[in-house]
Amino acid sequence: MVNRTLANGLTVSPIGLGCMGISQSFGPSPERPAMVAFLRDAVEHGITLFDTAEVYGPYANEDIVGEALEPVRDQVAIATKFGFAFDADGQQSGVSSRPENIRAAVDGSLRRLRTDVIDLLYQHRVDPEVPIEDVAGTVKELISAGKVRHFGLSEAGPTTIRRAHAVQPVTALQSEYSLFWREPEESVLDTVEELGIGFVPFSPLGRGLLTGQVTRETTFGEGDIRATLPRFTPEALANNLDLVDKVTAIAARLNATPGQVALAWLLAQKPWIVPIPGTRRLERLDENLAAADLDLAPEDLAELTGASDTVTVQGDRYPAAMQAMVDRS
Repeated sequence: MVNRTLANGLTVSPIGLGCMGISQSFGPSPERPAMVAFLRDAVEHGITLFDTAEVYGPYANEDIVGEALEPVRDQVAIATKFGFAFDADGQQSGVSSRPENIRAAVDGSLRRLRTDVIDLLYQHRVDPEVPIEDVAGTVKELISAGKVRHFGLSEAGPTTIRRAHAVQPVTALQSEYSLFWREPEESVLDTVEELGIGFVPFSPLGRGLLTGQVTRETTFGEGDIRATLPRFTPEALANNLDLVDKVTAIAARLNATPGQVALAWLLAQKPWIVPIPGTRRLERLDENLAAADLDLAPEDLAELTGASDTVTVQGDRYPAAMQAMVDRS
């Protein structure tokens, strides 16, 4: 695999690992020792970018990632996120990027991650009550203090990106992007390319849809976030899996899996794109990593793009309350 540079000298494996699922959101979580071992194996297999967040758990995900990566800390880049408020019971209760909350979040993340510096610190969601200049300025101070190396934004719109970047250079924007969700092509990819900012697609496999493992008969059990997402209702799945069928046919011709083809399509869009598919299984991680060596011909890329164009995805990405947190400015 050939490493990729997001921006500002942050060079990582061409595919990273989204860590949220090791402790939440996709059904019962495996035992902690198994996930610690899995994360260490991921390093051995070539992953150098690990993505977590304060809100995952809350807190538990960072704690597992910190334990796992402490022995190999100098070999990896850890990305985490601030930006949510928590109630007295420690549960997420809206967004908050007030400077004092950012500083407290970073100190907590450093402690849980067992490190003295965060490689990439994202604002998880834009806070409409706090000027983005104040957010960027606070992160700039944390960079000067040596607690953070790089500043990132998640689900931010073009104007917000520009305003933040003018105060503190942004290294990466993280937003959903896949053959299932191509809105970044209309909204932010031109902006980050102009400003020299890297792009980190989350859910690059459509929360499992593009692996080919979800069928029209699949149901999602307790603790699986997909049971709450409009895109995964039986009616929506019946439509949305038409795209998976098309990708699967192309993958078969290329002697690859649907997931590999979907990731390779993303990697081919720009050299500064680094997807972060999530998994808890080493065989799936190796499958994902192999996508970095899958060279799609121009006609293959065009066929995949055309397949995406022909299927109108049904169902929003999130329930209404979560969708309202996405910045469009």
